[in-house]
Amino acid sequence: MKRRQWDSKTKAKIVLEGLSGRSVSEICSEYGIGQTQYYRWRDQFLSSAHRVFDTQKNGSEMQRLKKKAARYQQIIGALTVELKKTEDELE
Repeated sequence: MKRRQWDSKTKAKIVLEGLSGRSVSEICSEYGIGQTQYYRWRDQFLSSAHRVFDTQKNGSEMQRLKKKAARYQQIIGALTVELKKTEDELE
């Protein structure tokens, strides 16, 4: 039997249903998962929830990636100009 793959949004939805007070056994029956699986997802969710508030860390990572992308764009632009010069010389 093929194992199902659950995306992160669905896992979060399932966990939040349980945290909002709905019976875990009802949730597990509805989604066809075991209670052990639910509690594993819940524990992962709760242990990582604080990361949502790490905006400074996320912001600095975003800035770093934006700088890196800008640098790559500069390199691509310079290489494009160089390629065009070479093509013009060959004609």
